[in-house]
Amino acid sequence: MKHLITLIAFLLLFAPLNLIAQSKVAHINTQQLISEMPEVIAAQSELKKLEDQYAKELENSAKEFQTKAQTYQGDAENQTDLINQQRQVELQEMQQRIQEFRETAAQELQKRSSEMMRPLYEKARSSIEKVAAAQGYDYVLDSSPGGSVIMASGKDLMADVKTDLGF
Repeated sequence: MKHLITLIAFLLLFAPLNLIAQSKVAHINTQQLISEMPEVIAAQSELKKLEDQYAKELENSAKEFQTKAQTYQGDAENQTDLINQQRQVELQEMQQRIQEFRETAAQELQKRSSEMMRPLYEKARSSIEKVAAAQGYDYVLDSSPGGSVIMASGKDLMADVKTDLGF
């Protein structure tokens, strides 16, 4: 009877380990996958164009400010104190508008990036889940740098997910 209880206790202790050992685990570098998606590359190109447009507008505004400041400074001796004060206020307002535009442009770029990238991240995640389920994997670990994987020696789903996404 004592041997039977020991056998039952042994089975109960090691049965969960047996179940864990049967789990199939795979890994994928999601950062690499997302960076190689054609839609992401196109979105990044569009964002770069928008960023360049904002940079050009800022550069033009800064040049206009400098030109106006130099003109006012060169003509300051010929003007009254009242006009010089008005010009100083005008330059300060112009500088404030440039700073506000810089902040608004940065916020707009961040917003556009989020709007464009969120569906692409969801598409990648959905494809990873689909491929993993089709191949019978219980877990897929992110092997990106800084991810939560200590060792990634399981099956890499990168090629299969790329095929599923069509690239």
